[in-house]
Amino acid sequence: MDFEFIKEEENKLLNRTELDFVLTYDGATPSRKEILGKLCALRNVSPELCVLGSMKTEFGKQEIAGQARVYQDAEVLKSTELNHVIENSTFTAEAAVAAEEGAEE
Repeated sequence: MDFEFIKEEENKLLNRTELDFVLTYDGATPSRKEILGKLCALRNVSPELCVLGSMKTEFGKQEIAGQARVYQDAEVLKSTELNHVIENSTFTAEAAVAAEEGAEE
């Protein structure tokens, strides 16, 4: 998996950084958990502070265009994001370690 960050914007009102990225991959489409783990490892942030937004793929391409939001603290994340978005982005520390090990290969 290779990330290319297209845009990085600081949103001071919501205490977060908004990222637009393009992810290229080989083989099967990676899961949201794998993408979130790799993104957090690259940006050196805690997985509990990061939320994946929309992700779009095109037929026949092994590319994903997506958006992510990195918050400065967990309270702001919980007060800003919708519950189902938080549930889709929950991530354990054990899964983060596994994702980092997979990124090193």
